[in-house]
Amino acid sequence: MKKMPLTALLLSCLSLLSACASSPHATPAADTSMTFVIVRHAEKVPDGSKDPPLTDAGHARAQALARRLSSMPVIAVYTTPFQRTRQTATPTAQEHGLPLVEYDAKLPASEIAARLKQRHAGQTVLVVGHSNTVPDIAAALCSCDVAPMSEAEYDRLMTVRIDASGRAVLDVARQ
Repeated sequence: MKKMPLTALLLSCLSLLSACASSPHATPAADTSMTFVIVRHAEKVPDGSKDPPLTDAGHARAQALARRLSSMPVIAVYTTPFQRTRQTATPTAQEHGLPLVEYDAKLPASEIAARLKQRHAGQTVLVVGHSNTVPDIAAALCSCDVAPMSEAEYDRLMTVRIDASGRAVLDVARQ
């Protein structure tokens, strides 16, 4: 029986190991990056009630939001119990075949953000709230400063992307 030289044996072993490492069956690392899209509800009817519906312009903005997010892999849609947030979120939820998930806007933003991060590692989520809550929720998600929102502002779209290492980036756009 002929002996294999040591260098040939080592090269054979290394070749086998590298084939295993690049195997399509190798288990990929779990993607724990997260994306949160945070918006205020769309334009509401100024009827003085505590729970006004959306105006026609508000319904149009809700439809535009759904079109904008249609190519994103949205896995959950959060709203407060008010009809203006539900009406804003519904077209996006329907586009993705999702139920609306209610959250309590009276909870501290840090608690809402912590729950969202815990529940949605590796996922994309829409959060619809109010002018006095969404800046704080975005700030808690990104650990950054977010400008307050006036009662007349309906078009700010805040996207917080958190990478696998926990580093967050806030992107602010207009709808």
